[in-house]
Amino acid sequence: MDGTLVQTPDRTAMLAALERLVLAESPSPDKARCDACADEVAALFAQRAGARATRHRRPDRGDHLEIRVGSGVRPIVLLCHHDTVWPAGTLARLPFLVEGDRVTGPGSYDMKAGIVEAAFALEGAKPSRPVIVTSSRTLIEETARQAEAVLVLEPAASGGALKTARKGIADFILEVDGRAAHAGIEPEKGVSAIEEIAHQVLALKALADPRSGTTINVGVLTGGTRPNVVPAHARAEVDVRFTSAAEAERIVEAVRALRPALEGARLRISGGLDRPPMERGPGTVRLATLAQRLAADLGFRLEETSTGGGSDGNFTAAIGIPTLDGLGPDGGGAHADSEHLLIPTWLQRTELLRRLLEAL
Repeated sequence: MDGTLVQTPDRTAMLAALERLVLAESPSPDKARCDACADEVAALFAQRAGARATRHRRPDRGDHLEIRVGSGVRPIVLLCHHDTVWPAGTLARLPFLVEGDRVTGPGSYDMKAGIVEAAFALEGAKPSRPVIVTSSRTLIEETARQAEAVLVLEPAASGGALKTARKGIADFILEVDGRAAHAGIEPEKGVSAIEEIAHQVLALKALADPRSGTTINVGVLTGGTRPNVVPAHARAEVDVRFTSAAEAERIVEAVRALRPALEGARLRISGGLDRPPMERGPGTVRLATLAQRLAADLGFRLEETSTGGGSDGNFTAAIGIPTLDGLGPDGGGAHADSEHLLIPTWLQRTELLRRLLEAL
C-alpha cells in the first residue's frame, strides 16, 4: 500500500468527526434530532472541504442538505444519508466505542462513516468536476440527470465488495373485509376475512420467481378479534424484491389484478413500486473497473457483488446514470446491536474515493 494513504493523524480526526455524528442521534421520524445532526454534517463539510450546505426544509421530517464543491457542468454526485433506524436513547446501551481497529455505535456503519469519508476525501481531492453531496430523492434525480457519475457512500458488502447491482422494492398492503358471525351458532352466515387473506397470501407466493431473483415476503399478517367470531377484517403487509424492470412491471400488474376468492369478501390493495432495481449497466461496470484499478494501485483487491437491499443509488441507476454503490467501509451488523465498521478499510476507501473523484 503506498504512502499517500490516510495515516494516523487523519485517522484520529476522522474518528473524532464520526463520534460527533454518532452522538448526534438521528432517528428517521424525529425531525428535531435529524436537523441537529444535519447541522453537524454541514459543519463537517465546511471545515474539511470548505463547502457551504444548502438546506432544503421539510415540515415533518428531517431537512435535506445539498453540499456543493466547485463549479461547472457534469458534476459527480455523492449520495449519503444521516438519519438512522435507531431510536433516541440507544447510545445509553450501545455507546460509541473504538476498540483496536473496530468502531461500534448506532449509525456508525450505516452510514455516518460514509459521510465522514466523503468529507475527508474532498478535503484532499482536486477533482476536475464539481461535486454535489445530497440525500433527497428529488434533489438526487434532478442533479443526477446532468451528472457524470453517482457514487454511493453506503457501507460495502461483506468483505468490502462494491455493490454494482441492487434489487428493486415494491411494498403492498392487502386489506380484506369479510362478514362477522358466531363461529359456533351460525358460521355459515359469516365470510372469513382471514380465510380470504390466506388465499391471497398463496396467490402472492405463486408470483415469486427465485430463479430470476424475485422474492415475495408477507411479513405482517393481522386479523380477527376472538376465536369464536368469524373474522370480519384481515390485513397483510407485503415486501417484494426483483432484479429487473421487467419483473417489477410483471409483479405490480399481477398484484393489482388479484381478486377475492370467497363470495362476499372484499379486497383492497394499496402500495406499489418503492424503488426500481439498480441493474448492472455498462456505466456502472466502467466505474467499478476504474475503482478496482485505483484500489490495486493502493495495494488492495476490490471485488463487486449484487445485493437484495435498496439504496438511493437505485433511483439514479434507473434513469441511466452510471452509479457505483458500497463505497463506504467494510463491517457489519447494520440495523443490529452488532453494528460495527473496520477502521483500516475506512481509511483505504477514503483515499480510494479521493482518487476516484480526481480520475472522473
